[in-house]
Amino acid sequence: MSQADLKGKWALILGASSGFGAATAQELARNGVNIIGLHLDRGPALEAVKTLVSELQGYGVQAHYTNMNIANAEKRADAIGRIKALLAASPDGPQTLHVVMHSVAFGSLLPFIGEDASKSLTQAQVEMTLDVMANSLVYWVQDLWRAGLLGQGSRVFSMTSAGSVTVFETYGAVSAAKAALESHTRQLALELARYGVMVNTIMAGVTDTAALRKIPGSDKLVEGAKRRNPSGRITTTADIAKTIRALSDPDLVWINGATIVVDGGELISGA
Repeated sequence: MSQADLKGKWALILGASSGFGAATAQELARNGVNIIGLHLDRGPALEAVKTLVSELQGYGVQAHYTNMNIANAEKRADAIGRIKALLAASPDGPQTLHVVMHSVAFGSLLPFIGEDASKSLTQAQVEMTLDVMANSLVYWVQDLWRAGLLGQGSRVFSMTSAGSVTVFETYGAVSAAKAALESHTRQLALELARYGVMVNTIMAGVTDTAALRKIPGSDKLVEGAKRRNPSGRITTTADIAKTIRALSDPDLVWINGATIVVDGGELISGA
């Protein structure tokens, strides 16, 4: 695939300011893709976003970032309206989104059965985690489809982890969200295949991101992954970004509804 294959196309990244989302924005921008990034940050992190946007624009593409709550229905509707207007005004004529990436990491990290009620997950926390990290994929894809922003050749990527099928202390709600996310991905793939829209999920290996570091005991996860991985290192955000760029090749049209493991062999290597 040459850079020309992606030049001028558009990508929408939900969770675009750091981790997998930021790395994918950088990789796609280097290949000529215009980036629409939605993120939720406060304070000093906003300065880092400005630096990222400047970097993306330095590749000669458009980069439009908005700080917002992607789980809010009203804000979602407003954002999609602005995205539709932006793509309608494209120099190459009205376009659909070539890539949509759902990389949203925001959930409660408490055990189901804590020492007392104050240290256990509540119903509201469980529901919030599943809604933000899993159900929001459905709502965004529904609304993007209805707005005419997805079409033949569009591809949607969600981000899962081995936590969907394994257990780790305090990861219960997030694990449930990842399992639901994979199910939502398969269902969307089934329903959109007839229109030429592909929907897949990327199962990243343990990666040192800000989201990972919020998990209690994340250092043990990193150590264990490095020990198990036959390559002797953990996954990087660049590994994921390059995979998504490769899967964005317009000639690839027959991968749909899949869970694509990108971990260097970590998952198959056992304990």
